[in-house]
Amino acid sequence: MSRKKYKVGVMGSASGPTTRDPNAQKLAHALGEAIAQQECICVTGACPGLPNHAAEGARGQGGLVIGISPAFSKREHLDIYGSPIEHYDMILYSGMGLMERDIVNIRSADAIVVVGGGIGTLNEFTVAYEEKKPIGVLTGTGGISDHIPQILEFAHRQAGPDRVLYDTDPVALLHRLLEVVARVPPPFRESEIGGEKEAAPSFDQVECVRRKQRKNHDTRQQKNADEECP
Repeated sequence: MSRKKYKVGVMGSASGPTTRDPNAQKLAHALGEAIAQQECICVTGACPGLPNHAAEGARGQGGLVIGISPAFSKREHLDIYGSPIEHYDMILYSGMGLMERDIVNIRSADAIVVVGGGIGTLNEFTVAYEEKKPIGVLTGTGGISDHIPQILEFAHRQAGPDRVLYDTDPVALLHRLLEVVARVPPPFRESEIGGEKEAAPSFDQVECVRRKQRKNHDTRQQKNADEECP
């Protein structure tokens, strides 16, 4: 029986100064290589920058790379978003835009790794954190990756060793992250992350509300009729 292929999402800077940092590029590329070498699937937002360096690294090692694009079509992906296609085995054109795409991106992965990153990556981090995804932070790559502890402290949030892991070595970080993925079961239902709505009201509760609404309606109708009388 073949080993399950875990999906590792790489979230990071698509633009800005960290994308031009040779060290950050090197670490992102090494992360992608490690993902492929561990027989995992590399998932990114199909964007340029550091995630694309990871995609290139994974593809270079024969790994499977999937991109979740914010664009509606390949043409929009290339011409409007200016995003790459060459290192991807498959790109899902979500048509959801950048912010909504992030949710699909996170939910498509078993764990994520933050590399560099700005405000968009911060959004991906917070979605992953709220949805209880195991998160690896590749420190030393600039951006928010070097400030996650302060962000959590400011937000009064706790992050145990199985929730957020930090490392400067992409290979060591991935090994630790996959150990958590294999050991800690993910949430089974949305209610486990606090996102499910309250249970539907009973039939009697619905009927009670309807009777009150009908009574209020009849009272208003009678009042209007009385006011129209000479």
